[in-house]
Amino acid sequence: MKSRVTSAIDFNALGMQSDYARVPYSSDVSAYGWIPVPMVCFNGGNGPTAVLTAGTHGDEYEGQVALRKLVQVLSRTQVEGRVIILPALNQPAVAAGRRNSPLDGGNLNRAFPGTADGGPTAMIAHYVATELFPMADLVIDLHSGGSSLDYFTVTLAHPGRDDGEAQAVRRLLDVFAAPYSIITDGSGGGAKSTLYAAAEQCGVPAISTELGSGATLSRHGLAIAQDGLARVLRQYGIAPDLEVPQPERTQFVKFIREGAIYAPCPGLFEPFVATGEQVEAGQVAGLVHRLEDVGSDPVELRFKANGTVAYRRFPTLTATGDALFGLMVVQ
Repeated sequence: MKSRVTSAIDFNALGMQSDYARVPYSSDVSAYGWIPVPMVCFNGGNGPTAVLTAGTHGDEYEGQVALRKLVQVLSRTQVEGRVIILPALNQPAVAAGRRNSPLDGGNLNRAFPGTADGGPTAMIAHYVATELFPMADLVIDLHSGGSSLDYFTVTLAHPGRDDGEAQAVRRLLDVFAAPYSIITDGSGGGAKSTLYAAAEQCGVPAISTELGSGATLSRHGLAIAQDGLARVLRQYGIAPDLEVPQPERTQFVKFIREGAIYAPCPGLFEPFVATGEQVEAGQVAGLVHRLEDVGSDPVELRFKANGTVAYRRFPTLTATGDALFGLMVVQ
């Protein structure tokens, strides 16, 4: 079914255009209204097309700011190819400062490929998958730890469905050049329901990122996003005049499932290590102070494997089943 989302942008017209992806939404206060998802298109004619998104989760800010800054940069730069930018993809979640949409509870990065006649989250996913991906030669979806995680700076990608796609993904990771890169099947997260997994199914090389911690702005993560975006647009011939810093070589790592630690009970989480630290099997990772039993000893958490801390829970208050730590190792 064709997407019900519309836009006044003519993606084939030359120059810069700014409008919205207009998502139909009937509410108590607006029977025939639509949700305005901001979108900017730069088209310089012949050349590859990059689709760049952020705000897929509304409480992750490095990507949102990086794409807004990129709009200003590209408005003063010669663009040879085409760049489609959506810095607040899940606009209801962005406006609310929440991971998921307050309208339907939808987690956009668990909603792909979406449906044309679903709720707002499903319609946004369907529009991206059916209208934008067919135009794209590469996709970058910028994420951070958001309200619940302190995340090390990494890029992530699905492996591609054949050798040619694998090489295209590897090139995109190498050019973006975050400190660490992970090729994953997504089994520890959204599996095939994420934006970059859906791009893979369309044959488009795509990467995602994790750039910061908490519902705030990391200047380090922001710089990685800005530099990586500029390198990609220059190296792919889309904005060849951009000045970019010389990157360090990205290091390829992988998540280890036995490295994950989850909260065994409700309580107050006291971590003993930070993201980026090297840890060993048997090392004490932290404590959970039981919320309802002040007189009992706290629950001691220990790592079950050697590795580097990839992420750590950000809030202190925790519930049974919350992810507290994840580990990665060099491939």
